[in-house]
Amino acid sequence: MSDSGFGQLTRAELGVLLPELLLCGHLIDRSGMAHTIAAFGRSGMTAVAIEEWQLASPVYTRRMQRAFGFAGADVVTIFKGLQLDIGAPPQFMDFRFRVDDSAHGEFWLEHCGALLDVEPLGDDFVFAMCHDIEDPTFDATALATNPHAQVRPIHRPPRRPADRKPMCAWTVTIDPAHVPPPLPPNADLVANSAAARLELSAIDMHEEGQSDYAGPLLSDLRFADFSRSALVRMAEEVCLQHHLLTLGFRVAVRSRLDPTGARELVRKQFVGIAGLTAERLRKALGLGDDLAALATVLRLHPAWNPLPYTGVRVAEADDVVRLTVPRNSAAMADGAWPALVDTDYIAPIAAMARAVNPRCAVCATVSGDELRVDLTLGDESRPESTEVALTRFSTGADFTFSDRGVPLPLTVVRQGSRE
Repeated sequence: MSDSGFGQLTRAELGVLLPELLLCGHLIDRSGMAHTIAAFGRSGMTAVAIEEWQLASPVYTRRMQRAFGFAGADVVTIFKGLQLDIGAPPQFMDFRFRVDDSAHGEFWLEHCGALLDVEPLGDDFVFAMCHDIEDPTFDATALATNPHAQVRPIHRPPRRPADRKPMCAWTVTIDPAHVPPPLPPNADLVANSAAARLELSAIDMHEEGQSDYAGPLLSDLRFADFSRSALVRMAEEVCLQHHLLTLGFRVAVRSRLDPTGARELVRKQFVGIAGLTAERLRKALGLGDDLAALATVLRLHPAWNPLPYTGVRVAEADDVVRLTVPRNSAAMADGAWPALVDTDYIAPIAAMARAVNPRCAVCATVSGDELRVDLTLGDESRPESTEVALTRFSTGADFTFSDRGVPLPLTVVRQGSRE
């Protein structure tokens, strides 16, 4: 697995890493939220969020279905996809499922970190997320599995009473009479991206552990139950979800701002999530604050993965870590995260480095068609960037995962609806 940034990790380490990658993908939105509100107001932020998820989630949902052998057209397929979606990171967005039959089911959230983020901002923000954004984006995700699928609320916030559990509940119905909505404008820009078409390595079906998700729907996914090569592929697919969502965000922003303003806004989002993700990865894997730890974090960071997409290299020698970003990669062609850094703008890399050690110094040069970034440890401690500090408003910044034990298979039930 030398062609994977995750090939250095053990199966157990990969099991720890996967929920972190899913959560950090969800926090991409939180990293951009303040900046989109500043640029477009609350209604404009809502419109951007709808567009980015509508463009990205159908693409990466189908990729994950193909990779893990559960492609289908039923409710179970929709629910399995949600369990591997950055829009629904485990435990932080605690989805629970019930399947009535192949065309009918329900899900509800016992805990919703996204709701806890916006409730302090007032009902207007809650309505924006739980009504305006969720209606079209839940449908977009379900429609990737079956064009006749509909997701409709049983109840949802604002919560009355304020501590209501579950926090929301939804039905999923597949009805051939349902006429699918038209594709959103610009859907082809993400669907035809290099990220959408990228081929990744096959999973070794003979390794110890689960190689696919073709069996029954489980109450939770315990990632450590998957084989090592399956976890590597899963990590790479989740990183592609990060890139695809960011490509959707870029499309939405560029339709509303001039090119310079759009690039500045997308860069700000990158800085915030770059630093917070690096911090969570370091803590999750119990790494220190030396250059070896920095090299590991950079190799695992979703901004630089999967390697067939970015071509990024990380090398450690003597007292320096070198990050090399080629200019002829698929990620560069898409305009993804690697395309946002250059010799004049290395703030995202500085944010990653500071998350490992605030004394990290960063220096960038160009050599041929490569950007070379050297990172060293100095004497001066550098302050946290405003972009990272703003991203910390999310409860996801300090969220802790727990071991829930052996997951249970969910069987089909036939009973009245949850109220």
